This record gives sequence, structure tokens and C-alpha cells, in this order.
Amino acid sequence: MSTSSPVELSATIARTAELLRGRRIALLTGAGISTDSGIPAYRGEGSRNRSDPMTIQRYLADEAARRRYWVGGHLGWRAFARADPNPGHVSLAAMESSGHVSGVITQNVDGLHLRAGSSHVIEVHGTMRRVLCLKCGQVFDRRDIAAQIEERNPWISVPENVALAPDGDVLPESTEGFIIPVCTVCGGMLKPDVVFFGEYVPQDRFKAAESLLRASDAMIVAGSSLVVNSGVRLVERARRRSIPLIIINREPTRADVWADVTIAAGTSDVLPAIQELLE
Repeated sequence: MSTSSPVELSATIARTAELLRGRRIALLTGAGISTDSGIPAYRGEGSRNRSDPMTIQRYLADEAARRRYWVGGHLGWRAFARADPNPGHVSLAAMESSGHVSGVITQNVDGLHLRAGSSHVIEVHGTMRRVLCLKCGQVFDRRDIAAQIEERNPWISVPENVALAPDGDVLPESTEGFIIPVCTVCGGMLKPDVVFFGEYVPQDRFKAAESLLRASDAMIVAGSSLVVNSGVRLVERARRRSIPLIIINREPTRADVWADVTIAAGTSDVLPAIQELLE
């Protein structure tokens, strides 16, 4: 996948629009669609190296690790929640409204597709908006847990500028004295409703994604390097059905050899251009 000149890019986008015209398009989006909203990608240019990601095994077994996670997660979430949808998110919502897009399957947990106006969104890796109790199953709004954190830890401050990771995490300077939030129903352990490293995508979510794909007759991958197996599995299903596959990503992906068109450019530029040509 090489960078194209403006003329070549325009021609490729026009060819893509013709390939998609009259079809119902399923979207698979990754962290790259949110970089223009100020949320960095996991991989590729501009990404931050995460040499020690939180695994579910460590989260469950190590109280110090949970404390570090909640301090960093709280500070990051405050800035993460201020991010706004960008033109890529907005164009997908508009194409869904006009009937071109059947829905969005996203690997992101930022909620920006919903805030942009997309209504059929499957968040396969969960969402930062909710927090779950692992003991009784109670579901909490993240804002309520944030209020509990600040009430129990009045010393905590939220910086105006923090270095965000794609999951809304930052590296805190210290976790000393931090009191971890607990379930207000049973006192159990809380966990954000996101898929941690070492966890599987819930089966019902993946089946919903498969159903959306079956109801579509074209697929666009936007801003995903397709390193995560759940994304590759969905692309494989599109390939088996021989429906058009478009990949928009600044970096090469694992599925480029299967794609009908690959576009090495930003989603905030390409998706609105496709929308304009289709509509």
C-alpha cells in the first residue's frame, strides 16, 4: 500500500464509489477513524508504544494493577470523553441515513459513531460508557463511577492535557492512596465494559456483526490494521461471499491481498469524498 498523488487518489475514490453504487455497505472501523478526533491509534504513524497493556488475568488477580488502571483510566476518560466526532464519523452517519450504509461494526470503545448520529452500531470491543460489576452483574453509567472516584479520592486532579491511548487510558504519575471504586449494590469488583487483552469478544456481539455483514453486499474497512482476529474473521466472511471489499487505512493491513481497492489515506478525507459521489 503506497501513498497516491492527489490525482491518483481522486481517481481511486471515484472507482470505489462506482464499485459501491447501488449496494448496501457494512463498515468495519478501527482506531484510525478516530485519530482526527485526538485519540491516537494503537499502531502505525503517531501511535504510542504500549509495552505493558492491561490483561484481564492481571486485572482480576492484582489489586495494585487495578488501582493503576483506575487512576489512569479516570484521568484519561475525562479527556477521552471530550473528543468530538470527525468528518469520517459524520459521513458514515449521513450514508446510513440515506440508505447506503447498513451499519457500523467498530473495534473502538470511544462511542464517537453514536455521537455522530449512526444508529446501527455494533461495538464489538465494548464501550467506555458503561461499567459492570463482576459479582452481581449491575451495570453503571461511567459518569456515576467517575463521581464515586472523585468523592472517594478528593485529591485527584484532572489535567487539561493528557496523553491519551485508544482506550482512554493515561499513565498516572502515582497511584498511592487511591481508593478503587466498588459496586454500590453488592460491593463487588467493577470493570469497564470493554474487552481487555486476553478476553474474547462476547459471542452475541460477534453474531450481531455477522448478521449485519450478511445483510450487506459490500464492505469497507476504515482505519483498522486488522491485527485483531475478530476483524480478520469478519473480512474473511466478506471474502467468501465475493462481495466488494474496500480497505481505507494509512498503513498496510493483513487483508490487503483480498481487497478490491486499497486506499492509503485518512478516513476523514476519503469517507466524505465517497459519500459525496454516492449521494
